[in-house]
Amino acid sequence: MWDDPRRLNAAALLLLIAALAMLAWGGVPWAVRQPAFAIRHVAVDGKLAHVNPAHVAAVIHEELRGTFFTMRLVDARASFLRVPWVKSVALRRRWPDRLEVTLGEHEPLARWNENALVDTDGEAFNADFDGELPQLTGPEGSAGLVAASFRDFGVALAARALAISELHLSPRGSWRLRTTGNPPLTIDLGRSAPIEHLMRFVAYQPRTVGALARAGTRVEYVDLRYSNGFAVRVPGFVDKTSKRGN
Repeated sequence: MWDDPRRLNAAALLLLIAALAMLAWGGVPWAVRQPAFAIRHVAVDGKLAHVNPAHVAAVIHEELRGTFFTMRLVDARASFLRVPWVKSVALRRRWPDRLEVTLGEHEPLARWNENALVDTDGEAFNADFDGELPQLTGPEGSAGLVAASFRDFGVALAARALAISELHLSPRGSWRLRTTGNPPLTIDLGRSAPIEHLMRFVAYQPRTVGALARAGTRVEYVDLRYSNGFAVRVPGFVDKTSKRGN
């Protein structure tokens, strides 16, 4: 081999390639971490009504790590998602030193249980909100179901110019709602076919509860947990028939 120039040249070439590969293996990771490749510009976009810009700025200055090549976008996305009101994050690198951030935020639908909110997609989230919102309550993990039912029940009641101020789902699956207005009306829908029961009430409301209201009789509670009708509760009403029988 030592007397064969071709083999010597081939061996030298292989050694050179191996040396260059080793140099690249050690040098490239070092190079991509250098300040020359730092992210110097972060552009934030999105229709944001509730997200606090100061919270976003804090993430940019305190939590984003790495250069154009080494920044872990999954970690950056997680940092932005921890900002109150942020629902979605899209990140894109722009050569040579720019990171583009597009934020989407929750659109509040109602308050959820004691301290949370629920958005129009039925997703529960934690954030501060000072405005007026309906109150939804239910077992843990039921925010999506309760939000969807809130919309369905609200559509049915809108035919009688009624809106929901409170909606409750019990651990056993029983529904109860309270309307806005003066006086508010509490409606017990029960567990079985609540939307069908509510639609039946809406159909007969003008001739029952509505007629009582027009006559000056206030109704505060309606029980729809019957297969062929519903019952109402009138404040101060005394069942004279039952009283005579005692």
